[in-house]
Amino acid sequence: MSATAAASPARPPRPRRSVTVPIGILAFIAITWAALSAEIGIGLDVLEILSDLGNGARIWAEFLEPNWAFLPQTARPMLETVQMAIVASVLGCSLALPVSFLASRVTSPNVVSFVANRGILSVVRAIPDLLYALVFVAAVGIGALAGVLALLLFSIGVTAKLLSETVDGVDAGPIESARASGGGRLQIVRWSVLPQVLPNYVAYSLYVFELNVRASTVIGLVGAGGIGRLLNTERVYFRYENVSVIVIELFLFVFLIELGSIWLRRRLV
Repeated sequence: MSATAAASPARPPRPRRSVTVPIGILAFIAITWAALSAEIGIGLDVLEILSDLGNGARIWAEFLEPNWAFLPQTARPMLETVQMAIVASVLGCSLALPVSFLASRVTSPNVVSFVANRGILSVVRAIPDLLYALVFVAAVGIGALAGVLALLLFSIGVTAKLLSETVDGVDAGPIESARASGGGRLQIVRWSVLPQVLPNYVAYSLYVFELNVRASTVIGLVGAGGIGRLLNTERVYFRYENVSVIVIELFLFVFLIELGSIWLRRRLV
């Protein structure tokens, strides 16, 4: 027994406790406290929030009682929103297709083109669609044109970013085969890369169309046309029962778009 006990390996020492987790928790608490403080943060006042709950309850009571008689008045602005989203999605996704190939390491002709296109896309995506809408409203006036231009840039930025990363991950076999058979750069992109990313491109385009429907509501608040302008008008006059109708209508429309997108993606795969 003693020989067996002597031959058995010694128990390894217990690892030392790491101080990383406690330090991280303390840092999180300190940063959150500073962000909520009145001196250097947002000045969160719990008592003020509790005192305003009465106003919120009144608004929610009106919001939960939709005025369905208002629904016919939303038809034309909603149609304008859909038209804006369709035009911006078709043009934006069409322009994003060649841009995404130029912004991919696999299909970009040279390093300069790759870096330049990636940089431009970063700038386009860094600017929010609401700021685009403000700029175009000032440039071309209030209406659907400003909204289409804002959504157009938004569509190019999102689609080109997603598709360029998809192109980066394509199978290199067909590309090498096309290159070995003497195919040019455009032929390689057309016959070796595009068929691999086409289902993703369609899915991204449908996703961008869904985003544009929702984004057109937001940019409409600054005068860029669509249902957002009507939503802002009803909100300004505190007609929350009408706002509720618009919100429900938008939810159902986006939900139907999502169902159609899922069905189409399944058919393409």
